[in-house]
Amino acid sequence: MSKPFSDLGIQKQLQQGLAALQISEPTDIQKKSIPVILNQKKDLVVLAKTGTGKTAAFGLPLLQLVKIENTNVQTLILAPTRELGQQIYNNLVSYASFSPEIEIASLCGGIPIKPQIERLKNTTHIVVATPGRLVDLIKREAISLKKLKYLVLDEADEMVSALKQDLDLIITDIPKTRRTLLFTATMPGTIKQLVQNYMSKHVVHIEADMAIVGHRGIDHQYIVVEPIEKLEVLLHFLNSKEGKRGIIFCKTKAAVNKLAKNLAINKFSSGAIHGSLTQAIRDRIMRQFREGHIDILVATDLAARGIDVKEIAYVVNYHLPDTYDAYVHRSGRTARAGAKGLSLTILQKEEVKEISEFEQELGIDFHEFKKADAQSIEENNTLIWAKKIFKTKPNREVSDEFKEKIKTVFHHLTKEELIEKILANYLAQSGNVTTKSESSKKK
Repeated sequence: MSKPFSDLGIQKQLQQGLAALQISEPTDIQKKSIPVILNQKKDLVVLAKTGTGKTAAFGLPLLQLVKIENTNVQTLILAPTRELGQQIYNNLVSYASFSPEIEIASLCGGIPIKPQIERLKNTTHIVVATPGRLVDLIKREAISLKKLKYLVLDEADEMVSALKQDLDLIITDIPKTRRTLLFTATMPGTIKQLVQNYMSKHVVHIEADMAIVGHRGIDHQYIVVEPIEKLEVLLHFLNSKEGKRGIIFCKTKAAVNKLAKNLAINKFSSGAIHGSLTQAIRDRIMRQFREGHIDILVATDLAARGIDVKEIAYVVNYHLPDTYDAYVHRSGRTARAGAKGLSLTILQKEEVKEISEFEQELGIDFHEFKKADAQSIEENNTLIWAKKIFKTKPNREVSDEFKEKIKTVFHHLTKEELIEKILANYLAQSGNVTTKSESSKKK
């Protein structure tokens, strides 16, 4: 039987907060990390994939270690993106719902800075921040980290590669005596260098069962396409996943915008997020995705950090990621909390050779996803066309008199006859004139 949180040393008030969230059993990384953070003084490096419960692994013990009577900032948690920072903040507030005396502040970019400056004039025990916004507040002398006890670097691999300059400035502004807790899903050379440069010589290393947890429940597949058919193949796949939620990853913001526009034209329930969008727009899209109002999210790698939605059925790599680490983070968005998931990569012929390299480096097996034949693609395009008609809003500017003239043209047709004629017209215009007999020959 698994140890309860009480056996890990978590106090009663925090256990009550967990119970309210219906969290009763600690994950592997929580079992390993919580006692070390509570009972030891050494720096800590934790290697664990997304979806393993990292926030509670550091959040619970750090909430417990807060000295209420000390009005200085005691803990700083850095996250690479606004979404992840806000998610961590919300989780900490939930864990501490029965410990109202603990004061937590979110200092993420994308929203006005003045309310954050005002917030920091009051007692703040724990700060969750993105590096860029924190540097701004430090330069304005709105926050003092001179008495900091704990520094947490979450998703540190992404933070070091994308935000190294800000991170270096922050680390020089905090006490060398602080305790550093580093959480990462991968261990590239940049992380090893950071550990060497900014952490003590005696570091505790913890690793969740990476071979099992990192890829449990994920079916890794790839499909080979010609450049001209890439969008059609994607639309065929998405049509087969109607009603299920998924994330499509693109390399650039421009690619995200272009693909999102194509999905909208084809009436797919979708939204897009990337770093150039305002925080208000990103928050709105993410809220719609979390609440199930849209099914598909198109995103860049960095913007997708912090997406913690359990019911993501699939991930599509519309472009092959540049690094193995990026693939780990992308695929880790699906198959969370014990669920099953699919990670599909759309490749061109010259990229196929890279699949074996990903397999060898990550210890996973890819299976080829068979591309739909021409007939299936044609039928899928026709279905998408039909759905576009169904979702088209009536034109209220058309006069009733003109509507009556149109109705007169069709009034003698049954519903079935009208559908047949509209369909025949579409197929003729699209060049898809496949007959029933031709279809049977292909089979």
